[in-house]
Amino acid sequence: MLLSINEKDSRPIYLQIIGQVKEQVSSGSLRPGDELPSVRELADSLGINMHTVRSAYLKLRDQGIINLRLGRKARIARRPTTVYTATAGVDIRERLRELIVDALLAGLSPDSFRELVNQQLKKINEEWGR
Repeated sequence: MLLSINEKDSRPIYLQIIGQVKEQVSSGSLRPGDELPSVRELADSLGINMHTVRSAYLKLRDQGIINLRLGRKARIARRPTTVYTATAGVDIRERLRELIVDALLAGLSPDSFRELVNQQLKKINEEWGR
């Protein structure tokens, strides 16, 4: 697992970690059962506070992305057969709304935003071989 922190990214570090782990799980770079570095190992390798990594791991656990057990390394969880739930839909809609508002406030037109979304979907599908 390769993670990096982007100092220019406005998102908090724990959200950057969450995003990168999810990206690697979705792309198949990380598969169910794969071990993640311990909280201490990842914090040391990134030069960040252990509590930041722990916060990211707890959020990933709460989202069903990883399994955490006391005294063991975190592992990528098996993907549920039902990926999209009503709860997930609400969360995605809320995050998407926030992103749209940010884009509009930054001066992006609705058409430009749609084009950006379509470009990113195409890029992700190509990267993931879909």
